[in-house]
Amino acid sequence: MKNVIRWILGFPVAALVTVGLFVLMMTLIAEEFKPQEKLATASFDINPTVEDIKVIKRDTKVKQVKKVVTPPPPPTIERQQAAKPQERIASLEGAIPDFEAPKIDRKNFKIAVSDRDAQPLVRIPPIMPPRAEKSGHCRVKFDVSPEGAPFNVNTTFCTQSLFERATIKSVQRWKYNPKIVDGRAVARNGVENKVTYRLTDERGRIIPE
Repeated sequence: MKNVIRWILGFPVAALVTVGLFVLMMTLIAEEFKPQEKLATASFDINPTVEDIKVIKRDTKVKQVKKVVTPPPPPTIERQQAAKPQERIASLEGAIPDFEAPKIDRKNFKIAVSDRDAQPLVRIPPIMPPRAEKSGHCRVKFDVSPEGAPFNVNTTFCTQSLFERATIKSVQRWKYNPKIVDGRAVARNGVENKVTYRLTDERGRIIPE
């Protein structure tokens, strides 16, 4: 029953809204169409012409100089002139004596070289063995060839046996001036020497043998 009453009351309202919308649409359609006014078009020049800039020139006139005044010269200072020597140059007394140049015979010409013993030129220091725990030394005996190279190197005494091999390797690399006898290089036998090893601690102090 309630639904019927709602339908009866809502029908007139719906009809009224429908009629109003119909009248509004007819009014809008009845009006005449008026086109919008065209907007003014803007134009731009892509490559505009550049006007020449007028350069203003300054008119300057240099006044002509009628007369140039030359400044006076600097004052001159009188310099004292040295007097000429009156004494004559001393001459050597007597003439240089004439002597004949010595004649050298190339076949019999000899240069005498004085005798000398073998002399050391280069001594390579030995390498400290890594197993060494204290300082030490070795006495070594060897021969020197006519070319100045040591050979037959042997150790005669070592504070520690681990120094022997390092000592021999070091002496074999030494270089000598060979022994000279009657102007000729000869071998030198029985050269003796001492090779010292210095081992230091962390503070730089030498550890004694």
